[in-house]
Amino acid sequence: MSEALERNQLHTVRIEGCTSEGQGVARIGGRAVFVKGALPGEQCLIRILKAGKTAVYAKVEELQEASAHRVSPDCPHFGKCGGCDFRHVDYEEECRLKSRRVEDALRRIGGVELPVEEFLAAEEGTRYRAKAIFAVGQNASGRAVTGFYRARSHDIIPVEDCLLQTREANAAAAALRRWMDEFGVPAWQEQRGKGLVKHIFVREGMVCIVARDRLPHAGALVEALKEACPELRSVILNRNRSEGNTVLSGSFETLWGESEVEVGLSGLRFRLSPRSFFQVNPRQAERLYARALDYAGLSGSETLVDLYCGAGSIGLLAASKAREVIGVEVVPEAVEDARMNARRNGAENIRFLCADASEAAQQFAREGVKPDVLIVDPPRKGLDEAVIAAAVEMAPRRLVYVSCDPGTLARDLRRFRELGYEARRVTAVDMFPRTRHVESVVLLCRKPAAAI
Repeated sequence: MSEALERNQLHTVRIEGCTSEGQGVARIGGRAVFVKGALPGEQCLIRILKAGKTAVYAKVEELQEASAHRVSPDCPHFGKCGGCDFRHVDYEEECRLKSRRVEDALRRIGGVELPVEEFLAAEEGTRYRAKAIFAVGQNASGRAVTGFYRARSHDIIPVEDCLLQTREANAAAAALRRWMDEFGVPAWQEQRGKGLVKHIFVREGMVCIVARDRLPHAGALVEALKEACPELRSVILNRNRSEGNTVLSGSFETLWGESEVEVGLSGLRFRLSPRSFFQVNPRQAERLYARALDYAGLSGSETLVDLYCGAGSIGLLAASKAREVIGVEVVPEAVEDARMNARRNGAENIRFLCADASEAAQQFAREGVKPDVLIVDPPRKGLDEAVIAAAVEMAPRRLVYVSCDPGTLARDLRRFRELGYEARRVTAVDMFPRTRHVESVVLLCRKPAAAI
């Protein structure tokens, strides 16, 4: 019989593993206990915080035996803001935990016994994000703050120098704070339904201010941003009056400079609007895309379909290696960006369809489009059942699955296996060092008819 666990009880435990969220896992009387900040192998005195029917949560009261991989966090906000999960562990161990997470998910959820053939660790663990989104608020004295939400809340933890963001992004946020304080511009207060500025979005030469309405003293803000960020090329206002959690929504107005910015990736040039999807870590994105194309096995004679194509990055990289490429994306602005990017890079054998991935896959199946290779790069929720069914009906020889969530990846691989596609190779890619997230690239091949 399992031991009864109650709030505030103290227990000495040995940490056996690590969850997908970076929490340590111990067992008391057969029950799994999730311990924030604990590492595998450590012995801790823990205090039970919550003992529900399905899960038990605890915190470390005393670290009795520390892991050899534990390090002192290099950020004073670690453990408070919800951005990082692994600043208390050395990077080699972080990579090992992430690699094991992918393999464990494939085995437990997908029923796939497939080792990670290579873990592509990041060369840079700080200031690697090419896109930053700071929440904007005000402290008790009314001064502007920028930062990130506490985990599972809308409480803003003020952060003046985030180590994941570029120096330009941090400088832009500081300039916005100074401008708000100087001119008395209020932050949006969700609970009270009043205020103005909601977020600041920064991406490689572009600053986008997200606000409920037009900005007073906008010229002074532009000058402040230009002074703080010498390489700035664009300042945009996003008038977002939505009540939901979508950061960028509504109308966009260019306050100064260009409405789009140009960035480079693997020798190609891409024009991006604020809403365009583009990889946050360009250096690791190049390695991820190179592995995806390696798995695609292109020889120049293939038709390739790229679902969830965003601004067209994977498809454009594949265009020089395939006979024809078709990209699919549901966001109209991203599709227009992709078409412009194709013209800019001289890719004449690629076209883009603005449609939901599920609808497009079913349309291709009805029209008899038979790609030799299908690449899918879905959001965290993975693939809808209709997408999987239509993908199988198109019968590509190879299917390359780019995933940002091992759990939904494993779920989808199980379904693909039931429909005749077997996972053959997997590479894990650390796109987001110091966070819980890990990307994977999986090659699936159609099984012989006799094996289905």
